[in-house]
Amino acid sequence: LRLLPQQRYLRTERAEVSALERKRNILCCLITRILKVEKQLHVDNLVFRVIDACQKGDLGPGVRFLSFCCHSVDVLSCVLHLLNQGYLRRQEGRPQVLEY
Repeated sequence: LRLLPQQRYLRTERAEVSALERKRNILCCLITRILKVEKQLHVDNLVFRVIDACQKGDLGPGVRFLSFCCHSVDVLSCVLHLLNQGYLRRQEGRPQVLEY
């Protein structure tokens, strides 16, 4: 019986999944923080604010993190996730406006 060493790509894949989960958590935190302050915001404005905060590395008052590249698709994916979880809702009659 011969034991094979653990394959490198499996470790790399786990690391990538972990990094993506951290990125999604940060984006979800940014979205909720912004909407808590604004109460309601057009989805386009929300996307621009989140992307700007990611580039600056600013999570809110007194909280900093390493800036990272984020795209509108990433933010919209997190918005959909938060909508499905019930943390956000669309304004009735104006579905492009999100409320916390």
